[in-house]
Amino acid sequence: MSQRHEFENKEVGLIDILDVVLDKGVAIKGDLILSIAGIDLVYLDLRVLISSVETLIESNKETAATLSSKQLDREKEALDRVINQS
Repeated sequence: MSQRHEFENKEVGLIDILDVVLDKGVAIKGDLILSIAGIDLVYLDLRVLISSVETLIESNKETAATLSSKQLDREKEALDRVINQS
């Protein structure tokens, strides 16, 4: 039995989808080109990663230290010092 047939008649709620997305994560990539009369005016390269912070940290233990709130607080304080010196 294929997976598609398994889920064909099953109702899936928004909370179920959100739970899976935050648990596993999802990456979306797309390109958007705005043009007039065949002339490209704007090109957007869109990349979105949707995941819970916990899942992101578990996926890459090396960057866990840089994602900590303490590290972000230190970086914010350093930025505030630079701004106040100007």
